[in-house]
Amino acid sequence: MLIREVTAEDWSTIWPFFQKIVMAGETFTYPIDLGEEEARGWWVVPSPNRTVVAVDEAGTVVGTAKMNNNQWGNGSHVASASYMVDPAHSGRGVGRRLCEYTLDWARAEGFRAMQFNAVVETNVRAVALYRSLGFEVLGTVPEGFRHPVEGFVGLHVMHRAL
Repeated sequence: MLIREVTAEDWSTIWPFFQKIVMAGETFTYPIDLGEEEARGWWVVPSPNRTVVAVDEAGTVVGTAKMNNNQWGNGSHVASASYMVDPAHSGRGVGRRLCEYTLDWARAEGFRAMQFNAVVETNVRAVALYRSLGFEVLGTVPEGFRHPVEGFVGLHVMHRAL
């Protein structure tokens, strides 16, 4: 699996699974009716932050990640990242590779830690992945997320020193 910088041409492949994931309303705090152009602006971040894609052996984009500083100013030494894997390609290690890549990027860029501000507690696969890569749940915002099936569930703040 190749992970490379996103190109303008990649968006047409990312958008269908991005939209499907966001519209499901189960894992991201994005508005479920987020339009394509606004979504692109939220996901494809400008330098020095980065957006990448994971590409399989056939050249198909199977996932994407964005990496950025978590806060500004005196908090800008902590990184953050978000990940989306095309549901048609889940269970193949795409999310793990993207997460490992973002951790390597953050280290290389001199960040001291990575923090996720809003990991939906019912997203058990993501929580397990992050824990396996050394992240800890620092706290949970009770009922911080309105899940379309489970109702109000917690949002974890997860952190890992680099």
